[in-house]
Order: sequence, then C-alpha cells, then structure tokens
Amino acid sequence: MMKLHELQPAMPKKKRKRVGRGIGSGNGKTAGRGHKGQNARSGGGVRPGFEGGQNPLYRRLPKRGFTNINRKEYAIVNIDVLNRFAEGSEITPELLKEQGIVKQVKSGVKILGEGELSVKLTVKANKFSKAAIEKIEAVGGKAEVV
Repeated sequence: MMKLHELQPAMPKKKRKRVGRGIGSGNGKTAGRGHKGQNARSGGGVRPGFEGGQNPLYRRLPKRGFTNINRKEYAIVNIDVLNRFAEGSEITPELLKEQGIVKQVKSGVKILGEGELSVKLTVKANKFSKAAIEKIEAVGGKAEVV
C-alpha cells in the first residue's frame, strides 16, 4: 500500500525561472530582456498579428463570403445508433440528449440514414433524410417530424 509521503507527481516539476535576481543567476540585471527597445519596456511588445508596420496578412488577403446569422445547425444522429433502444420505444431529442448520443440539441436533431435499423421504433426529430425515413418505415417504425 502506498503512503502519503511516497506520493510523487507523474511529471517531474520544472522549477520556475526567477529573473532579475542577481548577476550569478545568469538572468540578472536586464532579466533576459536585452538592452532597451520596445520589448525591454514594461507593457512593451506588439499586438498579435502586427508585422512591424508591413501590411499584415489579415489585410493583404481578400475578404470572401459571408456568415448567415439565421443558419440552423442540427445535431446529427445516424440510424444505426438507434439499434440500442428497446423494440417499440419512442425516441425524442430529449431522450437522445439524456442518453448522451447528442451533446447539444442545437437547432434540433436530424436523423440520417447511415447504417441499418433492426428494431421497430417511433422516432420524433426535427428533420429526417429520405433514406432515414425509408429505413425506419421498412422495419415497421414511424418517423414523426416534431
């Protein structure tokens, strides 16, 4: 059995670099910052993306496309995942979230037809692909749009 005093970290701890603590430390006086200049000053340095006044990359490249603010993003579930449910059960977006099949429901759940379904289910979702509807109905189940 392990004792408390025998515990050790999985990775050996790296000692913190203590700068500006005397000439013998190798990082005294200017504390590893060199002499003068923008980076030697407190609060010095340039913002991310700054290229010394040269036209930066984000301004050299053309702007393209747009972002649709009304875009709907669906949580996607393939039909073969539904085989884990008992015969005749009713599948809802809430149940899928509860079971951890979808992490977030987002704008809703869309059922896609990848794989095979072997149990008869009533599936309630926000959207279905044509293949998914065919496969659900082929085993005698029902696909209902919520």
